[in-house]
Amino acid sequence: MNRELSGLSSMATRPVLADLAAHLRDAHRVAVRFEAAGGVETARRVREGAAADLLVLASGALSALAAEGFVVPGTVTPLWLSQVVAAVPEGAPAPVLGSAAELRAALLSAGRIAYSTGPSGTALVELIARLGLTDALRDRLVRAAPGVPVGSLLADGGAELAFQQHSELAGLPGVTVVGPLPGDTAITSAFDGAVLTASAAPDRARDALALLRSGRASELAAARGMRAATAD
Repeated sequence: MNRELSGLSSMATRPVLADLAAHLRDAHRVAVRFEAAGGVETARRVREGAAADLLVLASGALSALAAEGFVVPGTVTPLWLSQVVAAVPEGAPAPVLGSAAELRAALLSAGRIAYSTGPSGTALVELIARLGLTDALRDRLVRAAPGVPVGSLLADGGAELAFQQHSELAGLPGVTVVGPLPGDTAITSAFDGAVLTASAAPDRARDALALLRSGRASELAAARGMRAATAD
C-alpha cells in the first residue's frame, strides 16, 4: 500500500468520509485519512498552505478556492447533495413540518433556534428573511461556533430547535431529528471534491477522488443522509 493520502473536509462530510476511507482501504487498498473542521476554518487552512492531497467542501467554498488557484484545474468533482433537517432535544415534542405555514409556526414558537456557520446556516437565515421573520426571530437565533455541532446546543439546553445537515445531526445523543424542511422551503447543500495543488501525489489523489463517486461509495453516502450529486 502506498503512502497514506491526506484530505481536508468540512464537518458536514466527516461521517461519510470516515466510512468511505475505511471502504477505500479495505476494498481498494487505498489509504486516505480526512481531517475535518468547520468549513471556514478548512478554507483558511488551504489558503495558508496546508499540506494535503484532497479537499471536500461545500461547492461554493471549493469553487472560490479553485478560482484562487488552490486546486488542480479540472479536478473539481460534484460528490453529494445533503438536505438540511430540523431537530429538537430528545424527549421534546416534535413540531409538524408538513407545510411552509407549519414551519413558520414552529419557528415562531421556539425560544432559541440554533444554526451553523456553514452554508446551511446562511441558507437558513435567508429562508427566515424570505418568510418575513427576520425581525421576529432576531434575538432568538443562536449561531454555533465554527466546528461546534449544532446538535450539542440542543443536548445541553442551549436551543429548542436546530437546523443543520442531516449527517451532522443524525445519531447525536440528546437529539431527535424531525425531518427535512417542507416544499419550497427545503434547503439542499452540494459538496464537491478536488485535488489540492499542494498535493505531493496528485495522480493518486485523482484516482482516490474518482473512487468517492463509485456505486458502493454512493450507497455508503446514502446511509449517512447524502445522495450522489448525479442522482435525480
